[in-house]
Amino acid sequence: MSEPNPYKSEDYEWGPGGQPGTPGQPAYGYPHTPAYQPTLPEGVPVPPQHMPGPPQGAGAPLLSLGDITVVGDQIITPAGPMPLKGAVWNAMDMSRTEEKMPTVAIVLAVIFFIFCLLGLLFLLMKEKQTTGFIQVTVTSGGRHHATMIPARGPDTIHWVMGQLNYARSLSM
Repeated sequence: MSEPNPYKSEDYEWGPGGQPGTPGQPAYGYPHTPAYQPTLPEGVPVPPQHMPGPPQGAGAPLLSLGDITVVGDQIITPAGPMPLKGAVWNAMDMSRTEEKMPTVAIVLAVIFFIFCLLGLLFLLMKEKQTTGFIQVTVTSGGRHHATMIPARGPDTIHWVMGQLNYARSLSM
C-alpha cells in the first residue's frame, strides 16, 4: 500500500485548482459571497396577522366542542367557516376506563394481615382511571373537520353526546 498509484496521470490533479478559503477565489466551484447579508435601515414589514373568527354581528357562540364553535348560522373551525344548515355531526369514543388496585391497598393489607385477618378487606379497594379521547367530526359544505376532546371521566362521552345532539338539532 505504500507504492505510488500506477494509474495516476501527471497532468491531472484531483480537487480545486487554488487554495480553498483564499479571499477572492471561489472554493469548490461556488462564487464568493459575503458571510453576512446587509440589513435594511427601515426593517422588514410584517404583514398583519388575524385569526379567523366569527363574522361581525354573528352574536354569541351557541355551542363549543373543542375547536369547533357554532355561531349564528355558521360552524367556525380553524380551517374556516362552514354552513350550519345540513351539517353532519359524528362522535367516536376512543376512551377507556381501567379499574385497578392501588398500591396503598396492598401495603395496608400486608401490614394488617399480621395483626388480624381484617387486613384482607383492604384488597377490595379499587381505583378507576379514564384515559383517551372522544373524536368529534363535522362535515358541511364540502369541508370536513375533526377535533379530539380529552376524556376526564367515564361520563365525558355522555356530556359530548348531549352537546352533539344539540348541534344536530341546530343543523336541521
